[in-house]
Amino acid sequence: MGLMAGLMARRMVGPDDAVGPGIAVAAAADLQHVMPELAEGFRRATGRPVTVTYGSSGNFFSQIQNGAPFDLFFSADIEYPRRLATDGLVEPGSLVEYATGRIVLWSRKDRALKVGGGLAALLDAGVRRIAIANPDHAPYGRAAVAALQHQHLYERVVGKLVRGENVAQAAQFVESGNADAGIIALSLALAPGLKERGLYYEVPETFHPPITQAAVVIRASRHKDGARAFLASLRTPEAVRLMQANGFRLSAPGVPAR
Repeated sequence: MGLMAGLMARRMVGPDDAVGPGIAVAAAADLQHVMPELAEGFRRATGRPVTVTYGSSGNFFSQIQNGAPFDLFFSADIEYPRRLATDGLVEPGSLVEYATGRIVLWSRKDRALKVGGGLAALLDAGVRRIAIANPDHAPYGRAAVAALQHQHLYERVVGKLVRGENVAQAAQFVESGNADAGIIALSLALAPGLKERGLYYEVPETFHPPITQAAVVIRASRHKDGARAFLASLRTPEAVRLMQANGFRLSAPGVPAR
């Protein structure tokens, strides 16, 4: 099964007879291999099932502006929740920084691309297509463009770029062989499947603005208590270890955003 299987589909975690109302979560695509475990841990602890929809943060931002019925929004870019807060669409004081994301250059092992050489490997004549997330609405795509520009490579490879709707779709392009390399989230490079099939080079964080990720409770939510409880569950040692194991940097998980 490819990385994109089930992407953007709602997934219910928990049995039909769970105690308490369910929580609807909009989650950035880089979370699709860690969020199910976080949601299942919360379900076991509280009896509340969690429904998760994955996609690009920019698209969720627009959907929430237009009344999409989510209780929580986990964004890969803190600016989207901040803008929703400015518009009065989030619960006051609920915005929390939950992680800092990282990007990597990833390629399948059978491509024999020397990713250890860094982003300059993209100049290889055998690299015809390079997958990134769409920078218009995906924070990981903007980070990829910034990193290429930092290394003075963007103008040299822009004609090779293929853009996924989100970072998970960009990863799927490379995994499937429809792209020769991709700049994707470290969390996806560490996921089952990609980890075994590919090699990656971690792009230095100094090459791009920080990917500061934040979550917020939606003001229109009918399950605010449950949403706040799910956010609080990110502070548990188990959740922190899980996020770190999946490639996220957490300096102070659960701390209210500035």
